[in-house]
Amino acid sequence: MIIIPAVDIKGGECVQLVGGKPDTVKVYGNPMDIALKWQSEGAKLLHVIDLDAALGVGDNSDVVASICDEIDIPVEFGGGVRDIDSVKRLLGCGIDRLILGTLAVQDYKNGFSRLNKLSKAFGKKRLVVAVDSSGGEVLVHGWQESSGIKTTDFMRMVGDFVWGFLYTDVDVEGRMEGIDYDKTRAVIESTNLPVIVSGGVSSKDDLILLEDAGAWGVVIGKALYEGKLSFLKDD
Repeated sequence: MIIIPAVDIKGGECVQLVGGKPDTVKVYGNPMDIALKWQSEGAKLLHVIDLDAALGVGDNSDVVASICDEIDIPVEFGGGVRDIDSVKRLLGCGIDRLILGTLAVQDYKNGFSRLNKLSKAFGKKRLVVAVDSSGGEVLVHGWQESSGIKTTDFMRMVGDFVWGFLYTDVDVEGRMEGIDYDKTRAVIESTNLPVIVSGGVSSKDDLILLEDAGAWGVVIGKALYEGKLSFLKDD
């Protein structure tokens, strides 16, 4: 299991939110400086999210492209990727793996026809589906709406078209109160594909539990920025 530092961008700054709510924002500095800091400290992969794009209130793609140009480690990126043109543009600017959320959920009703095209065009290894979950259902539009689709059902159906999943338990995200182990393990066991877990991780015990549950990786945000954890789990 690898530890993946999060760089969430809002208004051109690196921030963290609680439960995805914009009014809980806390600023931690310049995204480029933060990305270079994690790379210099040994991160193997960076998790970059454009919160403005996810919420439909802005676009930080120029910042993201600059980060990809500057750092040497792979970047997985998500936020507001809701059409095929956006996928093509973003994959062409140095992003290694693209996280698809609302686009994938909307494609659910069409038998994942767009995801199938994207998978064939770019390879499934470059695509991850974001499973943002609350109350056992998938959320869309920057965590603001429920899709009404059961989380594990959705994962079973979409798995043919992607490398794996980014599972975020929105109910615990940003609270630094620990993970919901039983719920997370059930999600991981519902698929044979890699699952990266995000949300609620606040201690070494959480990391041990996630590794035991079979997580491929874990994204850590606020616990890193507040100094509760190092992204190197043995530190």
